[in-house]
Amino acid sequence: MSASYSHGAEPVKAKAQEPQQKKISVKYPFWFGGSASSMAACVRLQMRTGNAPKNMAGTFVHILRTAGPTGLYNGISASLLRQMTYSTARFGIYEDIKARIVTKTGKEPSFPLLIAMAAGSGFVGGIAGNFADVLNVRMQHDAALPPAERRNYKHAVDGMVRMAREEGPRSWFRGWLPNSTRAAFMTAGQLASYDVAKRLLLKYTPLEDNLTTHFSASFLAGLVAATVCSPIDVIKTRVMSSSHSQGVMHIMGDLYKADGLGWMFKGWVPSFLRLGPQTICTFVFLEMHRNAYRKVQGIEDRKL
Repeated sequence: MSASYSHGAEPVKAKAQEPQQKKISVKYPFWFGGSASSMAACVRLQMRTGNAPKNMAGTFVHILRTAGPTGLYNGISASLLRQMTYSTARFGIYEDIKARIVTKTGKEPSFPLLIAMAAGSGFVGGIAGNFADVLNVRMQHDAALPPAERRNYKHAVDGMVRMAREEGPRSWFRGWLPNSTRAAFMTAGQLASYDVAKRLLLKYTPLEDNLTTHFSASFLAGLVAATVCSPIDVIKTRVMSSSHSQGVMHIMGDLYKADGLGWMFKGWVPSFLRLGPQTICTFVFLEMHRNAYRKVQGIEDRKL
């Protein structure tokens, strides 16, 4: 399946004393975003829960002691499944809408419009990948739980079957609203910020469309996304790691009573250390996908 992507969704810059060149529209495969996100999924840190220490270093040591080095990658099958559903949908829809607007208007969408497009795409992606996200959270948390409380899912498929059998099929959609809301904020923070950062770097700095620019723009996107999503991440983790249903407002009330307004950015540092590298790798891999596709298709690689 293919989506009509514009070449980086950037109009081609005209060279000095040359007529402005027409923008190249490249049809990239729809799954590129999911593929790049899956490749980046291995760059991750486990999250804290249960009786694990309350700091990042302590959690790291705790997981190594209780589950060994492989414990740091518990839930990798669920993580990959999540990226193949959630990220494929959000990247594919966003890039397709953006390419259609560029083709129709001949210019780049404004930043507010990019945010709206990304948020809508992220919300749909969040619904598509909710079941995998529930599994991902549970399997990552398992190593930090006391042995008697661990679910011990063998892999993502085993987890899906056991969840349906033990808790009913509705458990696949547990926390879908906060999860999809978080996906909307995450996608707006990542995709829209990346596009704008890349556009500004190319326009106002000597940087070319290369790895340095991709790294810089994706670093900024990761910083924005981690900050915007921090409050939602706290709520989402509470909802999805629970074995029984709790209202979002009830959870927010409990968090405020325990930590005050500080709950909104609780765990921001480990969240950024997990999300930042993953965001960078995702966009770097995505640009590599695009470059390879253009070379294979024999499409001229012009400066953006």
